[in-house]
Amino acid sequence: MDLSIFSLATQLAVLIVVLAALHQPLGKYLANTFTSHKHLAVESGLYKLSGVDPQADQHWKVYLRSLLAFSIVSIVVLFLGQLLQGILPFNQGLGAVDPWVAMNTAVSFVTNTNWQTYVPETTLGFGIQMMLLAVQNFLSAAVGLAVVVALIRGFTRAQTSNLGNFWVDLTRGTLRVLLPLAVIGAVVLMITGVIQNWGGTSIHTLVTGAQQTVPGGPVASQEAIKLLGTNGGGYFNANSAHPFENPTAFSSLFQVFLILVIPFSLPAMYGRMVGDKRQGYTVLTVMVAFWLASTTLMAWAIAAFNGNGTSVGEGFEQRLGVAPSALFATATTLTSTGAVNVAHDSLPPLAGGLAMLNMMLGEIAPGGVGSGLYGMLILAVVAVFIGGLMVGRTPEFLGKKIGAPQMKLVALYILVTPTLVLLGTAITVAIPSLAAAAPAEGPHGFSEILYAFTSAANNNGSAFGGITSAGPGLATMLALAMLIGRFLPIALVLALAGSLAKQRKIPATTGTLATHGPLFAVLLGGISLILTALTYFPALALGPAAEGLLK
Repeated sequence: MDLSIFSLATQLAVLIVVLAALHQPLGKYLANTFTSHKHLAVESGLYKLSGVDPQADQHWKVYLRSLLAFSIVSIVVLFLGQLLQGILPFNQGLGAVDPWVAMNTAVSFVTNTNWQTYVPETTLGFGIQMMLLAVQNFLSAAVGLAVVVALIRGFTRAQTSNLGNFWVDLTRGTLRVLLPLAVIGAVVLMITGVIQNWGGTSIHTLVTGAQQTVPGGPVASQEAIKLLGTNGGGYFNANSAHPFENPTAFSSLFQVFLILVIPFSLPAMYGRMVGDKRQGYTVLTVMVAFWLASTTLMAWAIAAFNGNGTSVGEGFEQRLGVAPSALFATATTLTSTGAVNVAHDSLPPLAGGLAMLNMMLGEIAPGGVGSGLYGMLILAVVAVFIGGLMVGRTPEFLGKKIGAPQMKLVALYILVTPTLVLLGTAITVAIPSLAAAAPAEGPHGFSEILYAFTSAANNNGSAFGGITSAGPGLATMLALAMLIGRFLPIALVLALAGSLAKQRKIPATTGTLATHGPLFAVLLGGISLILTALTYFPALALGPAAEGLLK
């Protein structure tokens, strides 16, 4: 057996076993977290300090306004913090960040995108990295959790438009879920060799007489939440290809586990909250099927291009090899993580196209923290609607009728991201000054631009490294793609949840389409693929597919 095939199979088997073992326990903990009526003492103190009434049950519009207000304030704080870095503590002697870069970075981290238009170790000191960026990694992920919990409440509640309390959901997601898991993750990462210190950059003279710059900093603590929260912004420019962020093959596998553990446990939370575990298992089955298929195809595309299963080319971290690179590239693009342990610009054309396709699916397999599950539930509504039309009865999902009002919201949700990706790509290609940001010629240059807008609109954050986005034009366009790609779908999800919560519960009958089991899983997976193919394949044909044929 080829060494790389054996390595990939072994690592996949380990991930499957560990994720399967944690799926139900973590899902149960998540469900209990967001359905509990008790508040921790520290939570009650925060509510009292901030003037929040934790017993208030918010209308979906109030829930949305709270979310948007919190996010706007977060963007302003991050933006101003970067501009004032020179006078803030722990700045490592670094001054104010360029305003365009600061704007793009603030939007990026608040939208859970973590697109980085800067070199972190030479642009940001400890203070900004720890007190602003790392904190926002927790909060942006907690926002995603809050939205999916609100959507599930829309299915479970009746004759009300109230979806819970955003501030309570945000606090619980941060303090009860992300923080304890991140502490455990950081400790494990430190054991594997990821650095965690308060030392700045130092210069050492090697035995050859050459000098080497060795950076330091609180890396493991930021690394853990970067992965757990499906954020992706690295402490170093090389991200998880840097040996101080990802020193060994084991640390690389553990980082993939951190990326996947919460998104793959959310279906269990969903099943428990709706009172039917089979619903969660069906969604999980589709997610796992996409993940396994994509990982296998990614490994094949990388290995075939390099001539055999063990050699890797430029842009690959030589100490890791094909299997960890394929696992990481798949996990980071099927979720909204964006972290990388291989330069995606160096991926073979078909592998790069597959990375784009993973994001174009809506990052639903398993997707980002919260966003993956609510994206999959939106597609489940489409599947129910189509299934209902096929059997000639009003579509029903979890006891709620799916009619014209609901489908209008779903249709708008589905159209948002493709519009941003394709329109942004078209505008950039058509304007020479913007297109110059991707200096590569032919299909690869087009692929760099297409990848950038696919990543921004899907709040992923990874990039084909050949593109330069620090200028005002592209920085602004990508920031708009991140903002609209994050908050307009969230607004539509909460509106859908509110419309569902208003309805009465309809008892299931013999004519009700079963939304669990193999048949519905196949329907759900097929619809996900068909929608993606109809939307994006022409663009993919102009970029990675054309480049692959030329190679």
